[in-house]
Amino acid sequence: MFGPRLSKFRIKKFEQELEPQEIFLDSLAQKKEREFGISEKKLEIPLSQKILRGFWFGFLILVLLLFAKTAQLQILEHETFIQRSEENRFAIRLIQAQRGVIYDQDLNQLVFNKPEFDFVCDGQVVSENLNHQDLIFYEVKINEYEGCVIENNTAREYLGGSVFSQVIGYQRKTGGKTGLEDYYDDILKAQPGEVQVSRDVYGNPLAKEIISQPAPGQSLVLYLDAGLQEKVSQALEKTVQSVGAKGGAAVALDPKTGGVLALASLPSFNNNLFSQGITQEEWNALEKDPRTPLFNRAISGVGYPSGSTIKPLIGLAALEEGVLSPETRIDSPLEICVQNPWYPDRKDCYADWKYHGLSDLKRALAESVNTFFYQIGGGYENLKGLGATKIKEWLQIFNWGSKTGIDLPREGAGILPDLANDWRLGDTYHLSIGQGPFAITPLQVATAYVALANGGTVFQPQVVKKIINSDKNTVQEIAPKIIKVIPAEADNTAVVREGMRQGVTSPQGSSYMLNFLPVSAAAKTGTAQTGKEEVYHNWVAAFAPYDDPEIVLVILIENVTGVQAAALPVAQEVLNWYFNPK
Repeated sequence: MFGPRLSKFRIKKFEQELEPQEIFLDSLAQKKEREFGISEKKLEIPLSQKILRGFWFGFLILVLLLFAKTAQLQILEHETFIQRSEENRFAIRLIQAQRGVIYDQDLNQLVFNKPEFDFVCDGQVVSENLNHQDLIFYEVKINEYEGCVIENNTAREYLGGSVFSQVIGYQRKTGGKTGLEDYYDDILKAQPGEVQVSRDVYGNPLAKEIISQPAPGQSLVLYLDAGLQEKVSQALEKTVQSVGAKGGAAVALDPKTGGVLALASLPSFNNNLFSQGITQEEWNALEKDPRTPLFNRAISGVGYPSGSTIKPLIGLAALEEGVLSPETRIDSPLEICVQNPWYPDRKDCYADWKYHGLSDLKRALAESVNTFFYQIGGGYENLKGLGATKIKEWLQIFNWGSKTGIDLPREGAGILPDLANDWRLGDTYHLSIGQGPFAITPLQVATAYVALANGGTVFQPQVVKKIINSDKNTVQEIAPKIIKVIPAEADNTAVVREGMRQGVTSPQGSSYMLNFLPVSAAAKTGTAQTGKEEVYHNWVAAFAPYDDPEIVLVILIENVTGVQAAALPVAQEVLNWYFNPK
């Protein structure tokens, strides 16, 4: 390697010749040994018997462990891994079916199934509701993603959003439901089909076999009149805003069946936010809104005293219990005063809103004479009134204090007074005009007025009229349900009805604004104290036409400042629209 010039430097000391390059290499090797702390001498020392035995013992243990694991996998867990192998070979995919939809009474569709595409890998949703651009991208690239598919799903789309949301509710993709979507979920929900997909070792699909066919959900036809619902919501919202009220509610029932023609609660919410993906900011805004838009005041609002809408029920009870006759006239002064039970030298006085003088029941209902109802409710001087116990019994006869059984979730039962807690005569007076420690829902008021309108039948309010299939053929008619029949004489019911009619026809009547409708109507207004000074809940309950009622309408405006007719103009606008040619 070094050429002939270096041959003269060969060393002759050893028996064999030593080349110069070997000297250099040996010197380099010794240097590296010193750097790494090793020596050639050490490598030549033989291993001890103890180390060899340890090595062979460790090797034996490893071999035994290997055989043991092999036995476990091949013998003990053979069936498990065979099953897993089959599962890896075959995958079960769902075939989505359409959820049932919802129609109003004229088969106007209120709920739709909106197509939606999700990118799913191994059963987990990676990306939901793909837009058109992303859908095209994943369709082109799908073969590059092992175990991933594009699933065709649906999301609910609600017509009118906030107009119908308190009735229809919503269905979220995460499973949460409210309203009809919740109550009739077993009817509406579809049964998905199943398809078995065989795959190769890389997870690529090879073949498909349908195991079961999908079955669409059934659909609902409501008693609801979509046009009426829209009108009620619009008129209610306009008035709530104009009077600066906190909110309001409206219920319209068919007095012949108990069918719900309209049901609104304000403020409301857009149910499309929930069905198609609500943001955290949107949820926080709804949840923290002091006006509680998610709360259904019409069926769950149990914080409302009835005000004077109780008076027709008190009047009928007084007739039935013999407290007075249709011809009985009672002096109704500006106020009546009674002895305070705790302070003998003091009297408690209960005032009317104006002086009325002699009144019979019809006039007392028409003009809402408080002192008349104080007397027939609690008694005064020589007149023995109903008393609190009888009043409570008759309120229960009209189903107040109990749920109506409406086919919507989260209905409130209302609250009737507890008569055992130091109940006094003054409490009975207050109860007789719809004040005091009790509360009622707008739906319960409407249910009671259905019985007044139709002659005594208390129907269970019903939202859904029938169930149909995807071809719109009837699967089930839902018959009207009777809760109870009011045990009252037809003549006595007629007197109460006449008093409510007089409230519309008399210029002094509290509902005179309704005298100019296209049809005859009967009504009773109410103003209920809230516990806040000069703040009231404003009511009206009406039915029309008077001789053959087609609709019972109850309007509540919540937290109205001052004594003003806030609910009555809403009823006037709605009924005028309803009975005019559309």
